Amino acid sequence: MPEVGKKVPKLKGTTGDGSELKLDSLKGQWVVVYFYPKDSTPGCTTEAKDFRDLYPKFKKRHAEVIGVSRDSVKSHANFATKQELPFPLVSDTDETWCNAFDVIHEKVLYGKRHMGVVRSSFLIDPEGRLAQEWRNVKVTGHAQAVLDAIPAQ
Repeated sequence: MPEVGKKVPKLKGTTGDGSELKLDSLKGQWVVVYFYPKDSTPGCTTEAKDFRDLYPKFKKRHAEVIGVSRDSVKSHANFATKQELPFPLVSDTDETWCNAFDVIHEKVLYGKRHMGVVRSSFLIDPEGRLAQEWRNVKVTGHAQAVLDAIPAQ
């Protein structure tokens, strides 16, 4: 798991449009990697739409946004199209990204325990180091808080 100030792992994954995304190919700009539990659920949809609505402001700060969940490429494609998401969604079906950022933990839903993705976001600086992290995120206001953490250009 990367620590604040340390380099993040070199990860790659397939996005909803079927292309490969390499995290280290984004060096030179800020990168927001946000992990969410499941496509097309209420909280995850709201979070994606919040990042979508603020995306032009992220771009003005030379930042890219990447969403990551364990959903399939096809699920991501449908979700991105339906919500008009301008940023890539990485399909992490093998949990490589989730494990690298330590976002899979035991959760309790309706009294039943299961392992699931804990909503979390990570801000990576232009040199590829972890600048800030948010864990156990509450959706409301979160995308704005991440944007506020990126220096204005």
